[in-house]
Amino acid sequence: MNRTSQDGRDTAPASDARPSPPDDRYRRGSRRTGAEPLTASWEPAGSRPGPRRRGLKGLVANYGWRIYAVPVLLVLTALVVLDTATPTGIGSAGETSAAASATTTTPGPPAASETPPAKVDLVTIPTAVLPDGPKFSEQGAGTWQVIAGSAPQVGQGKLYRYTIAVEDGVDAADYGGDREAFARTIDGILADSRSWIGTGEVSMQRVEPNQPVDFTVSLSTTGTTHSMCGFQIQYESSCWHPPTKRVVINVARWVRGAKAYSNDLSTYRAYAINHEVGHALGNGHEGCQENGHAAPVMMQQSFGVANDYVAQLNEVDYSNRGVVPADGKVCTPNAFPVAPR
Repeated sequence: MNRTSQDGRDTAPASDARPSPPDDRYRRGSRRTGAEPLTASWEPAGSRPGPRRRGLKGLVANYGWRIYAVPVLLVLTALVVLDTATPTGIGSAGETSAAASATTTTPGPPAASETPPAKVDLVTIPTAVLPDGPKFSEQGAGTWQVIAGSAPQVGQGKLYRYTIAVEDGVDAADYGGDREAFARTIDGILADSRSWIGTGEVSMQRVEPNQPVDFTVSLSTTGTTHSMCGFQIQYESSCWHPPTKRVVINVARWVRGAKAYSNDLSTYRAYAINHEVGHALGNGHEGCQENGHAAPVMMQQSFGVANDYVAQLNEVDYSNRGVVPADGKVCTPNAFPVAPR
C-alpha cells in the first residue's frame, strides 16, 4: 500500500525505503514551518563527521578547548564551597576581630602572677622581725630640717603645737621624694577624728619652723633612732624622746611597716604616728585588753599583738618589764586610739 506525504508526492513502499538525507527543516539554522514540533540539532556545533575517538586525545579532539575548562571550574567550585563553610570573625573596616583571633590562639602563661600576702600567725611567728622590702637609710647626720608650712587647729581641748622634720641623710625615696606631701600625710593622721583629737580632750595645730612646739615629728635613720631610743630589744622601733621633744619615727619602719599589719603600710604608718604622739601626750605602753579585739594603740604593735610574745621581748628592757602581762591574750592590729562612731 502506498502512502502520500504531506506535500502530496508518492513515496516508495516501506520495504524498499533507503536512508535519505535529513530533511532541511531539521538542519541547523533552517526555519520551522507552522505546526511543526520544536527540534534540536543532532550534531554539536563544530563537530566533524567520522568515528569519535576515545581517551584523553579523543576528548580533546571531540570537545576542543572546552575540555580544559572543566578542571578549572571544579577547582573554583571547591574554593567557593570551602570559603563559605569556614567561619571568620570580621571586625570594623573588614579586619579580623580580636575575639576571632583569640579563639585560634593558644593562651600562654601570664607574664606576672599575683602573690597575695600570707595570713600572719600573730602568736607563733616572730612578728617583731622587720618585713622584707625596699632599702632604707641607715645612718644620718643627727640633725633635722623642719618642713615649712602650717595647718589649722583641729579638735577641742588642750592645744598641742607641732612641727615636722626630716633628718639630714634620709634618702628622698624613703618619704616618697616630696617633703610637703610627707608633711601632709602626718597632718592628715593627726587631724583624723579617730586620732587623739577624737577624744575631745586635746587639739592639734602644725606651726611654722622656729615657733614654740610641744613636739616635732622627726623621720630619722636607723642609726640615729638606735642612739636616741635605745636598742635593748634587737628589733627596729620608734620612740618618744623627751629631752628633745622629738617623736622619733624610724625610717626602717616607715618604709617597711610591721608583720602584724601584713602589707597594709598606710595603716601601720597611722599607728606609728598615733602611738608615739600618744607618748608625747603622757600615755604609757599597754597590753592586749580583750582576746580577739582591737589592740590598744599604745600596745607595742611594731613587735606584735600577742601579749605573751611582747612580754617576752620586754624582759630585756627594764623600762617596759612587766608592763604587758603574759596572759595568752591576742588582739588584732589597730591604728587609732578612738573607735569610729
